[in-house]
Amino acid sequence: MTSVTGDRVTDRLTVLGAGVMGAGIATLVLGKGFPVRLIDIDRAALDRARRDIEAQLRMARLMGVSDGDTGRLSMSTVTADAAGSTAVIEAITERADLKAEALREATRIVRPGTPLVSNTSSIPIAELAAVLDRPEDLAGTHFMNPAYLIGTVEVVRAAGTAQVTMDAVTGLLTALGRVPVVVGDAPGFVTSRILHPMLNAAARVVQAGTATAEAVDTLMRDCLGHRTGPLRTADLIGLDNLVDSLTVLHARTGDEDCLPCDLLLSKVREGSLGRKSGRGFFDYQEAMP
Repeated sequence: MTSVTGDRVTDRLTVLGAGVMGAGIATLVLGKGFPVRLIDIDRAALDRARRDIEAQLRMARLMGVSDGDTGRLSMSTVTADAAGSTAVIEAITERADLKAEALREATRIVRPGTPLVSNTSSIPIAELAAVLDRPEDLAGTHFMNPAYLIGTVEVVRAAGTAQVTMDAVTGLLTALGRVPVVVGDAPGFVTSRILHPMLNAAARVVQAGTATAEAVDTLMRDCLGHRTGPLRTADLIGLDNLVDSLTVLHARTGDEDCLPCDLLLSKVREGSLGRKSGRGFFDYQEAMP
């Protein structure tokens, strides 16, 4: 699959944002043998991301799903280094204003026709595209965490997304060994619109004292077939990310089931963010590097 510039879309792939999802997407790309540039204005975030990517690649090799390494990884704190990219994936924090600014800057740097991808769990792509000079170049993805293990990716087409952009994005995902599933544009798309209110409801049950987190997950896993349980899933997503997504959904839909419950908010305030902080609904301290 090629971009409209004639380059393979995998040739010079840039990821904006060195958080959990940015590092996870970079891990996936490296694991498939492609080069990737990871850009973040925070050098400390890049240093953490390198450690996370190295750990994830080790795990991927142990699981037999990758034999990649960090030899084709480059890092920068300068967004202008995205110049010449054949595709840009924006994976910064779940705030529409920050994502819009990052995408606006990217359009000033890359060539027209370069596929731009916003990785988001809840923000409508048309909302982000509305601030761009070239909205036709923008599509959405929702990679699941960990991106290097989960083989299906939600792909979002806004009303103004060009067919050539969709072809490039689905071609990129196919080259990365992912199965792209294209959906329409709406707050939360499909997965978050269904999953995140359910995770909020699970937290409300614990908040009310009806059951412990362990009991909720055991019942949902062993009686209803939820693979990991909703609260361990929330911990994997990151409770701060979940609150951000629920806030976006509530603001854009008015659905009261999407209003983050007090227990989620208090955990975020105290820094209990899930796996990445070592504690959320469950304790992960022993698993921390």
